[in-house]
Amino acid sequence: MEGPLAVNVKPESFDIPDLGKIYVSGAVTAIALGDSPAFAGQKNGFADLSNAQVFIQKVDGDFQFFIQAGTYSFPTVGVPYTRSGPTQSLLFGPLPQGFLKYVNGNFSIEAGKLPTLIGAEYGFTFENMNISRGLLWNQEPLVSRGVQANYTAGPVALSASWNDGFYSSRYNWGSASAAWTINSSNTLALVFGGNFGTTDYGASATPIYQNNDKQIWNVIYSYTSGPWLAQGYYQYADTATGAGIGIGKATSTSGVGVLVNYAVPNTSWNISARFEDITSSGNANDGSVNLLYGVGSKAWSLTFTPTYQSGIFFTRGEVSFVGVSSSTSGSAFGSSGTSTSQTRFAIETGFLF
Repeated sequence: MEGPLAVNVKPESFDIPDLGKIYVSGAVTAIALGDSPAFAGQKNGFADLSNAQVFIQKVDGDFQFFIQAGTYSFPTVGVPYTRSGPTQSLLFGPLPQGFLKYVNGNFSIEAGKLPTLIGAEYGFTFENMNISRGLLWNQEPLVSRGVQANYTAGPVALSASWNDGFYSSRYNWGSASAAWTINSSNTLALVFGGNFGTTDYGASATPIYQNNDKQIWNVIYSYTSGPWLAQGYYQYADTATGAGIGIGKATSTSGVGVLVNYAVPNTSWNISARFEDITSSGNANDGSVNLLYGVGSKAWSLTFTPTYQSGIFFTRGEVSFVGVSSSTSGSAFGSSGTSTSQTRFAIETGFLF
């Protein structure tokens, strides 16, 4: 949970003989959103159940586990919305995350369906400052099957994972992160990932170009002070090349993102904002592939999200804007794919039990 939403601090718990205390919590949220202009072939607005999930976990002892089950959607700026039912079927199924974990002092190892180490935003709407995920998030893996080791030494936290990248079922990806808590207000993290082989197929959860990134890395700086939480990060990703995967020339994206949240003192309100700018390399004649809105295209976004939470219940609204340049005709917004900007209005409400 990045904030501003807060989980239920007193979830249901059960003591099971020979197993220990098991905690049960969850999220039920509904969303309504509208795009102007809409994408080709899509309606202007949607209403949907964006999350109906339960979390079951054991968080102490040598052996621990986490199970996340239910339905979900991933609204993302500049991308057509897909309802939660098809999203579940096309992506990670009714169990989007779940893993077993062994803990020994400052060391732990976990295996299963794991959240990615890459990026500054998490996957599910309630985990983040904004309702819709961002342009940089859309270039990153979200859930990978694999194994991950973690170690903490004072202010330094290290993690390394061997996994299947963009949920490809081919275990040829590696990723690692190193986070340094400089002091109570400042944290710096370096994150790296990449495909150490070649994956010559794709699927809804496995975009073939991004899944063949030879490198994707982040530099993430986080700052907290009183009511303020701010993150700034840089991301670079570079694909492999090869006729078998349809990439004539290695193609890259690079971008920056800034996320800020302000907790309004003595109220139940938070104000969040996000700015992003991303650029892709190449041109239509050099064998590069489309990673954004056409080969060599650029995009930027601005998102503003006020949030109100009382106990386990919350409501938040959002307005976001995406502008693109150097786009390929038919690859952007509007009925003909030629509009170079889009505004989205959204509202999400629900409870975290």
